Amino acid sequence: MNEDTIFGKIIRGEAPADIVYQDEHCLAFRDLYPAAPTHILVIPKKPIPRLCDADEQDAALLGHLMLAANKVAEQEGLGDRFRLVVNNGAEAGQTVFHLHLHVIGGRSLSWPPG
Repeated sequence: MNEDTIFGKIIRGEAPADIVYQDEHCLAFRDLYPAAPTHILVIPKKPIPRLCDADEQDAALLGHLMLAANKVAEQEGLGDRFRLVVNNGAEAGQTVFHLHLHVIGGRSLSWPPG
């Protein structure tokens, strides 16, 4: 899989994004095609194509992404009313092969999701 995706370009500042959070390990920006009033993507700065491509050395980074997603939800006023989604692979709906968490909220969410 190609490591240079649109998300890599956003990380390097080569493509525009509405960035709402950033630290040394990740950044978060508004999804261009939101599924809810609040829909933000949290991505690691390290290129990991899919969650199944992460390994034991990525454990701290994966935990950091979850905590960053929580910070973003709080910052966006979602409190404890949001959903995190990770699509793993094309058949699961992943379209950009750079690991990312969807922070979705701002409306009532049903189950099952898909």
